[in-house]
Amino acid sequence: MSATNASGISSAKYQTLKRFLALYGVLVIVILALLGTLYHQYAKTQMISSHRLAMQLESESYVPVLKQWLEQDRNLKTFPQDLAYATALYGYDQKLLVGNLKNNSLNFKESITMEEGFVHLIVPLAPYGLGEFYLVFETSDDGLWQTQAIEKAFLLGLLLFTFLLLIGFILARLLLRPMNEAIALLDDFIKDTTHELNTPISAILTNLEALNGEQIPESMQKKLKRIEIASRTISTLYDDLTYLILNHDLALVNEPLNVSELLEERLEYFRHRIEQKKIHLELTIAPHIFLVIDRTKMTRILDNLLSNAIKYNKMNGTIAIGLNEGILCIEDNGIGIPASMITQVFERYTRADKSVGGFGIGLHIVAMIAKEYNLDITIESEERTRTKICIGWK
Repeated sequence: MSATNASGISSAKYQTLKRFLALYGVLVIVILALLGTLYHQYAKTQMISSHRLAMQLESESYVPVLKQWLEQDRNLKTFPQDLAYATALYGYDQKLLVGNLKNNSLNFKESITMEEGFVHLIVPLAPYGLGEFYLVFETSDDGLWQTQAIEKAFLLGLLLFTFLLLIGFILARLLLRPMNEAIALLDDFIKDTTHELNTPISAILTNLEALNGEQIPESMQKKLKRIEIASRTISTLYDDLTYLILNHDLALVNEPLNVSELLEERLEYFRHRIEQKKIHLELTIAPHIFLVIDRTKMTRILDNLLSNAIKYNKMNGTIAIGLNEGILCIEDNGIGIPASMITQVFERYTRADKSVGGFGIGLHIVAMIAKEYNLDITIESEERTRTKICIGWK
């Protein structure tokens, strides 16, 4: 299992996936809405066509009765009503002469219309030799066709949505494959680099410790100090890479850890790097502050916070370190973090300033460990002014 897989999907993949799914989701909704609208219109057309056929058949038997009435008395009181449909007679000016329609809102430009829940068939009587009259049949729409259309559209839409969801899942996998391959390649590179770094780093640090006990000219001591600073920087990076790759295989030893003593120890480890940049330390470290945590993991937290405070600080800068019951804060007055980057600095391979070396994994490791132990992380930063990171626990 790679380190990438062990830590779950990366934020970059989340963002890519979210954008793709948002676009794909909008497209699916538009397609389903369009298909639903077309199906509803089709069902309505079928319903109207059904009524048209039935009304036209009825009119064939009704027109002779109406013709007899028009030719004999035309008494409005004896106007023949059809037994199947509400019936009305309109004059040449399209005004109502007689009838019992429930809805008189008619469009005489169409032969059949549906208005406000009523279907009307308009039959011109001129072709029957009965003058410029209009016969209108009316029936109410019971809405059954609409209920059936909605049920069918829902079932078909559900099937289509499932199918499109499957297609989207396949497309998402194809879309993320290049990113997965790139991350896997980077992980392999980190593994190979880590393996190659181990032996030379150990040899350099071992020999430097041996030389420190000998009488060496001051000019050489400065050179050796620079070598030691560089070696310890590489050693810190090596420890981060090793942890990132092997954290799921490490044996945990969670025990009450004296964070105060460990912090003093790590400050001594970074002493030469602090002196090299002439950084002033402001320490407020309460004694005997304990936290139940694995020592290796707490060391990674301290080393990464201290390393960043040094790395991103300026010459003659200041680092303020405060450790009290339940909280550790480390603040520097270095380059700061752009506001747009603050929410991203804990993501893997993210660096606020790419002009400074590193893989961008330090704060990601801090975030991983904090999540594992339910530690609270807060970060405050102003670009080119300061950065303050606090780790809190109960």
